[in-house]
Amino acid sequence: MRLFTGGYTADMGGQATGIGMLQAGSSDSAFVDGALGFGGEVVAADSPSWLAAHPTRDVIYATLEKTGAVQAYTRTGESTLAPLGDPVPAGEATCHVAVAPDGRELLASCWGDGGVVRMMLDADGRPSDPRRAPAASDPYDAEPDFDAIRAQVLGAAAEDAGEDPVSRPSRAHEARYLADGTVVTTDLGLDLVRIWRPVEGRLRAHQQVALPRGCGPRHTAWHPSGHLYVVTEFSGEVFVLAPDATGSWRVLGGVPLGALPGDTGAEIALGRDGSFVYAGLRGSDTMAVLRVRGGGDALEPAALVETGVAWPRHHIVVRDTLLVEGERSHEVVSSTLDPRTGVPGRIRHRTTVPSPTHLLPVR
Repeated sequence: MRLFTGGYTADMGGQATGIGMLQAGSSDSAFVDGALGFGGEVVAADSPSWLAAHPTRDVIYATLEKTGAVQAYTRTGESTLAPLGDPVPAGEATCHVAVAPDGRELLASCWGDGGVVRMMLDADGRPSDPRRAPAASDPYDAEPDFDAIRAQVLGAAAEDAGEDPVSRPSRAHEARYLADGTVVTTDLGLDLVRIWRPVEGRLRAHQQVALPRGCGPRHTAWHPSGHLYVVTEFSGEVFVLAPDATGSWRVLGGVPLGALPGDTGAEIALGRDGSFVYAGLRGSDTMAVLRVRGGGDALEPAALVETGVAWPRHHIVVRDTLLVEGERSHEVVSSTLDPRTGVPGRIRHRTTVPSPTHLLPVR
């Protein structure tokens, strides 16, 4: 299998030079259990930190995080890409892009300013007409933040924080399209999962689901049972959400990942049959394995294992293999998953990849 690699370039302090190509085993195989090899850059780009594919066209979208834009690329060969039009501005620190299943639009999430930005896609997959969705509201703004107030009184601490010590910034981080047309987005700064519904061809804000203050919801995984799993960056947990019979979303529970002080949650992914969930922790550089219980409405810790990389920013599961990117160790590693316990075994293969941030299988 071949995979595109996103990465941080010099403008974000990284060593990548654009979108790269990773070879995992045989290029014509659906498995990734063979040797890993990095083929280098397929197209130059400035910090293409997240990648997404058009559902029917040979088009790839990248968030140019430092630039704050989305760039479309067309496939020009087996392992080459070329820009499709100019970058489309989205917002400060554009960190995630998701493409609608019908290929008519995409959503860009902007970590820097909290923007959720919708762009329409033409027949060739070219994005245009960026429109910012309504801003989120802080569910905790009525509660005094005593730590922030104390920092404001002391002055120096508030200045060091670099932000308004009372208000909390919105930090959109991911969008996900569900099969019924619903869209869920995360707001890491305001501890929110936002629910959107399509109405007359537009997305309308439907509900804000508040998670515990300060947890920092980052990324999500959708379970076939109809439950949404949300990994948090700051508290190192996974929460389970689902809609009730009336369509109102609620939090069903949560489970800690075993994070150490200073750890930050990163990516979350399901195992092949949905029996296990994998969530990465940067800092201790570990992978939490959670077992899915009940009808998908509960999770329990199964294991916590070393990833073998530094700063495991992103990982994916392909059949019986776990691929993990080490952003700060500049590598990608692969491990075989035990089908009974779900636990990754020892690292089988390793290759150097500069400042990797995302893996996207090539169709």
